[in-house]
Amino acid sequence: MNLIRRHRWFAAAAGVTLAFAGVSLLAHRSAGLVAFGDLAELALLLGVAGIALSNAAARPGQQRYFWALMTLGFSLWACHQVSWMYRDLFLHRQIPDISVFDIILFFHVVPMIAAVVWRADLLRNEGRVHVGLRNFLLLLGWWIFLYAFIVFPHQYVAPNVELYNVCYRRLYLVENILLLAALGQATWTSSSGWRRVYLHFFSAGLLYAIGSRLLEWAVASGRYYSGSVYDVPYIGTLAWMAAAALSAREWDLQSREISLDPRWKKVIPRLATMALLSLPVLGLWTVLLDQLAAPSRVFRIATVLAAMLLLGALMFLRQYVQDQALMAVLRESRLGYESEKRLQGELVQKEKLASLGNLVAGAAHDINHPLDAIMNYSEQLWAKERLTEEQNSLVRKIVNQARRTRDLVADLLSFAQQSPAEKILVDISVLLNRATQMLESRRLPGAIRVNLSIDAKFPRVQGNANQLFQAFVEIIENAMDALEEAGGGSLEVAAHREGNEAVLLFSDTGPGIREPQRVFDPFYTTKPVGKGTGLGLSAVYGVIQDHSGQITCQNKREGGALFVVRLPAEAEKVSALKVAGAVGH
Repeated sequence: MNLIRRHRWFAAAAGVTLAFAGVSLLAHRSAGLVAFGDLAELALLLGVAGIALSNAAARPGQQRYFWALMTLGFSLWACHQVSWMYRDLFLHRQIPDISVFDIILFFHVVPMIAAVVWRADLLRNEGRVHVGLRNFLLLLGWWIFLYAFIVFPHQYVAPNVELYNVCYRRLYLVENILLLAALGQATWTSSSGWRRVYLHFFSAGLLYAIGSRLLEWAVASGRYYSGSVYDVPYIGTLAWMAAAALSAREWDLQSREISLDPRWKKVIPRLATMALLSLPVLGLWTVLLDQLAAPSRVFRIATVLAAMLLLGALMFLRQYVQDQALMAVLRESRLGYESEKRLQGELVQKEKLASLGNLVAGAAHDINHPLDAIMNYSEQLWAKERLTEEQNSLVRKIVNQARRTRDLVADLLSFAQQSPAEKILVDISVLLNRATQMLESRRLPGAIRVNLSIDAKFPRVQGNANQLFQAFVEIIENAMDALEEAGGGSLEVAAHREGNEAVLLFSDTGPGIREPQRVFDPFYTTKPVGKGTGLGLSAVYGVIQDHSGQITCQNKREGGALFVVRLPAEAEKVSALKVAGAVGH
């Protein structure tokens, strides 16, 4: 792409400016020249507003807000130009004078400042749109206050054309300097295509500021009229901005991660704080030092009070929303920390069980051989008639202890054998019903009540029916043992669906668990010696993990223990698969 084609829009802007300058220099002052100048300025304003609007519709995400705010600024500028044309061509009023449409010209800069401060070139988190909106409202409220405090007394309260023009021009100059400062900072800290955008708007804005000073001098000396050579910088500014907005479509305007100096990030909050703190100072100055007439002073004091109320409310809203956002981040951080801690605990527990399972499996097999020999020889000795009564008693004790040891070895082997088993579609409700019925029949009736509540839409799960059944038996039996020690109580077993999970709740009214964080550790038990091995719940933990589920336990606030089992629910109904209705044990 050659140089002319790359910069064709800027070449066209230069051509438009030169053509306007030629007409201004060659034509004499007339109604036709005035109309030509006003129409040319309006056409350029409408053109650049339309280009910005088109960019806003075409650009993604946060870039859209930049061009939308620029569109608003150019549209307000064009509205003022329409009023200028009406006053110039139809009312034939001399300038300078007081016009209500000057307010529109003054405020057209505010959305442009907000567009630059928005920094569409920087990546940001979701939710910053609201922060940008609050900053824009603070900025707009501050400039409304300044205009009302400084200009309004001379414009409407006690009209004075000379003081009005002095105050208006100075405040408008400060506003344009602030826009240039924002564009300069954005140009300095941006990169690639966005640096070009900011640089061109900064250069055009600088030309406008210089041209405005020249135009004011021409007005003061009586040399100005629409279409004169003093409008050339104005035409050049608009043409330059239009060319920059058109060229921006071909530039790389991707938002990037840019590390800004932390001091820049604090500029807007500090300016907002300074604006709010300056209000009582201006109020005191009005009361003590202001030399204007009483109506103007009263109006300024009322303006200060209204601004304090409005800006104070906006600052409070801003702080409130930021606090809520911070609380949301803290909640997410806490949930993330708890989730990471839980996953770490599960990983440690799983590795612990796996290592211990390998050790236990080897030890159990080695113990089985001498244990079988002890039982066989003891039974042979017991069968002989020549043993005395005391000898028979001792042999019976040996046999009973050997059987107890064999049961312990069986538990160890059951704990160690946690390899993945064949899984089919399992109806959990059937397993829960059989487990509760089987265990209730082993207890004395009346002391312990078991209530089973299963949701009608409770899903099925992919699993091994026998392993899940043994796991539920272990959980329920532990709860019943605790209730029996407490002299009775109730056990609530509930099953329902939560999203994509089948959730089982085992809630008892017993004394609770002494150390809930250790309940799944191997060999941890609070039962009397000889009654429990401490491996039952560890085996349950392994079974639930093997089924891609989770099991947790905690003490309830009102007393008792609560075990929660979560298993992945079957997403679809598969009627062709065989549902495990019978459990072998």
